[in-house]
Amino acid sequence: MSSAEAPAEVADAAGEAAEEAAAEAAAEAAGEDAAGEAAARADADLFGAWVAGDPDAGERLFERHFDAVARFFRNKVDRGHEDLIQKTFLGCVEARARFRGDASFRTFLFAVARNVLGKHYRAKRRAPIELREVSVHDLGASPSVVFARDQQQLLLLNALRRIPVEYQVALELHYWEAMSGSEIAAVLEVPLGTAKTRIRRAKQLLAAEYEELLSGASSPQATQTRLDTWARSLRAQLFSE
Repeated sequence: MSSAEAPAEVADAAGEAAEEAAAEAAAEAAGEDAAGEAAARADADLFGAWVAGDPDAGERLFERHFDAVARFFRNKVDRGHEDLIQKTFLGCVEARARFRGDASFRTFLFAVARNVLGKHYRAKRRAPIELREVSVHDLGASPSVVFARDQQQLLLLNALRRIPVEYQVALELHYWEAMSGSEIAAVLEVPLGTAKTRIRRAKQLLAAEYEELLSGASSPQATQTRLDTWARSLRAQLFSE
């Protein structure tokens, strides 16, 4: 083999490996998309059966989505989150006319949870509240059932609770529920462009609050990439009993 042929074979092998990796990634993504679509269809079928009077279908929906709804409330209220979870599922039945199937049941469920949360805060304050302007910290809630395993987690959780609730919701759906921009837009009831802007702004607010809380602490300095990694890791670590 000539010295000129060797680099060509190496390049060909590298190209084939890249193509194989790309094909595997595409197949994996397609499999995830198919699984997601199947789950969405199953949820829609179960919800249809539930509102038609099948209690077993409602129980199955509850089991499928309980953990996600529990995560939603447990980092935002200090007590009574079990009641809010129940109100959310019952609220789906009450608002069934709004579920037209153009979005997933999961998206619909979180939209109802957001409305339940807003009603909870307004009833507690006995006054109108703009969730884009007040935070969990401002509202005096100190979720005690959520615990952190180290100082960095505690600081990040406290930072999340110090940004406006609407931005906290957007970030938690983004990081913990892996929701797309269009799904988050549906939950927040805003256009897609507005949802994307809020996610970007929420990341900036989170970083600023974290840096402020970090003053005098021994946790490592934050970068946006590091915050992204830490925020995603909280989902698995914080809510496992």
